[in-house]
Amino acid sequence: MANHKSAIKRIRANNAKRLRNRYYAKTSRNAVKALRSLSSKKEAGEQLPRVISMLDKLAKKNVIHKNKASNLKSKLMKFVAKLK
Repeated sequence: MANHKSAIKRIRANNAKRLRNRYYAKTSRNAVKALRSLSSKKEAGEQLPRVISMLDKLAKKNVIHKNKASNLKSKLMKFVAKLK
């Protein structure tokens, strides 16, 4: 158990940030899955910018690594390009 007031406060802040990061990461994972499940190129094309934006924001906030975001974006763009 933390002994200092600032350490107790830091624990509370870290827990809040952890929960927020988990929420954003899970939301983006669900968005990626939803995009991959689409079979229409038009729908996927409309959804792609939103998902890319989510991934960029997560990488900017260090929730996910920038290279992971880049890899996901690349794979999603290839997926959408292959759709008919």
